[in-house]
Amino acid sequence: MRRIGVLAAAGLLLASCAGAADGAPASVSSLSGDLLVSAAASLTDAFAAVAAAFETVNPDVAVVLNLAGSSTLREQILEGAPADVFASANASNMERLVAAGEVAGRPAVFATNELEIAVPPGNPAEITGLGDFARGELLIGLCGEGVPCGDFARQALAKAGVTPALDTNEPDVRALLTKIEAGELDAGITYVTDVAAAGGAVEGVDIPEDQNVVAAYPIAVLVNAPNPDAAAAFVDFVLSAEGRALLAAYGFASP
Repeated sequence: MRRIGVLAAAGLLLASCAGAADGAPASVSSLSGDLLVSAAASLTDAFAAVAAAFETVNPDVAVVLNLAGSSTLREQILEGAPADVFASANASNMERLVAAGEVAGRPAVFATNELEIAVPPGNPAEITGLGDFARGELLIGLCGEGVPCGDFARQALAKAGVTPALDTNEPDVRALLTKIEAGELDAGITYVTDVAAAGGAVEGVDIPEDQNVVAAYPIAVLVNAPNPDAAAAFVDFVLSAEGRALLAAYGFASP
């Protein structure tokens, strides 16, 4: 039911955006071409909705989403892969691109997220909290070190005083979630938004506020953007009331 509500809300927002575009008497977007957006894997569903809404008001622009762990995307950009916009799940990956001279202007934080334990349906291992991640008989997964969801998970475990009995490090949060959905892991630490997006495929176990970590998501236009005008417009859209409303429909909070 939670996923149905999320998608219904997003659908209403998209319809609203479309209606606004149809009723706009004045300006027609002059933007065109492909827009290459490299975005953290945890933004998969939300940015699909944001991209669709952006294309509705900019019909000659095609948003191409490149979704992966933020550290993977950072390395792709540093190695010269074309990208117009980078949206990271943490500040450190963005800061490394800023230091390398790859970012135009100042990055802006557009959303926040929190961690949640994800378990298979029915919670067969009876996970109740972060302390269970020290149980050697369980199959436990995290995102890898250097990946925001992995770094944040390790921070939360450190706050809880837990050394995890780790069985796997996954390249991004969606890869970790897939293993939990398949029952290959007893538990992993993902984001609240990913548990919600999975619907009944996984269940969530809350992490207490004093152990949890808030992830801040920055976005920026890149210096070598092939389509800088569309990139700037996309960033503005993400930061707009419409963009924030779409993100909220997928469980993201405003900064």
